[in-house]
Amino acid sequence: MTFPTISGFTFIRNGVELGYPFIESIKSLLPIVEEFVIAVGQSSDNTLELIQALNEPKIRIIETIWNEKMSERGFVYAQQKMIAQYSCVGDWAFYLEGDEVLHEDDLEKIKETVKNYHDDKRVEAIAFKYFHFYGDVNTYLDSPAWYKTEARMIRNSIRSYAPDGLFWVIMNQHKKGRMPNAKLIDASIYHYGYVRRSDYMQQKLNQVSKYWAHEPVKFDYGNIDAETLRKFNGTHPQIVQKWLSLNAEAKFKFNPAYTLSIREIKHHLVRKIEKWFSVDLSKKHYRLVK
Repeated sequence: MTFPTISGFTFIRNGVELGYPFIESIKSLLPIVEEFVIAVGQSSDNTLELIQALNEPKIRIIETIWNEKMSERGFVYAQQKMIAQYSCVGDWAFYLEGDEVLHEDDLEKIKETVKNYHDDKRVEAIAFKYFHFYGDVNTYLDSPAWYKTEARMIRNSIRSYAPDGLFWVIMNQHKKGRMPNAKLIDASIYHYGYVRRSDYMQQKLNQVSKYWAHEPVKFDYGNIDAETLRKFNGTHPQIVQKWLSLNAEAKFKFNPAYTLSIREIKHHLVRKIEKWFSVDLSKKHYRLVK
């Protein structure tokens, strides 16, 4: 049996200025891919040079210029994601964002999953569990507002596109799309976007607001629903531990005067329903294959 090939891909711009662990993210995926395609947007920092300095033969860089006039619901992110994905040649395409890292303990499990389900055409994508770290490296979020699982690997032989950069739509009909059919596996993606230093976080939100056509808000880690916070008792991927020691927020302090939004109050009810009926009501951008 020929082992199915995997292409890694991502996009990044101003990764240093915005505090992304993008080098660690790339390195965490490299061991299980045959190539890693990276769309590197024209940056005002040394993002491109740092990627080039890896001197990694698996990496293929596509230099891009972002459309600064595109402010429609994050579509510029979709454009950049698809530039990279449409250049992948592997049987499967694994998308990892610049603040997401794989744990070394999960790599063989991921490879075995691809091998085991490659001939099962029901499975169009592979979904992963998520740790959304928040405020510091010992805390993560558990809330219906944050996806607990997400599809991050997809067959590279089916018609798919990303409408806003986050998820895929399968174009199985001429003018209609649907969510991919995905197998959820016991492997996690470690999301560090919300542990970066507050100054990095504010710059990142300022950028995101531009491409989603809304005003940036002043960010404060303390303004959060305390009931969504959970203590992390596991281990972080080895590849990201130095970055965390240098770039993560030093100390998370909850704001006791914070007033919950209407949306957060609704999530309280959703969490109760999840607990009562042992169900997961968080948003899913895929259809589960059992």
